[in-house]
Amino acid sequence: MKVPEKYYDEVFEFKGLWDVPSKCGLKILKHGEKTHLIVTELYQDNPGTSVTYAGYSLFRQICESKGLREKDVVYLECNPDTNSKLSFYDEEYYHVVFPETDGGSGRPSYGLLSPDDVKLLFS
Repeated sequence: MKVPEKYYDEVFEFKGLWDVPSKCGLKILKHGEKTHLIVTELYQDNPGTSVTYAGYSLFRQICESKGLREKDVVYLECNPDTNSKLSFYDEEYYHVVFPETDGGSGRPSYGLLSPDDVKLLFS
């Protein structure tokens, strides 16, 4: 299944788990003082680790590559609509918070964005 290009501005190559070459869609949006990174799962076009399993490592790699400070970034994961009959391929956006950005450790927290939140993001 092919992910429509409307979901990303570039394909970002990153080192996935065990340094496996991996790819995701990337869109960068500026909103005031914050930069929103939207990483999009590319499914079959990604030869390696999914964006969810790459987690904080992917976040760090994007920030380093783009010269961004982690504390100034809002990280979002997008599961794009692929026009599948399977509901888990419907469009969803998640705000992901990594404890490491505040010096902590542990599992990231995920918050599903509402359709209204997604509209605001792109306005």
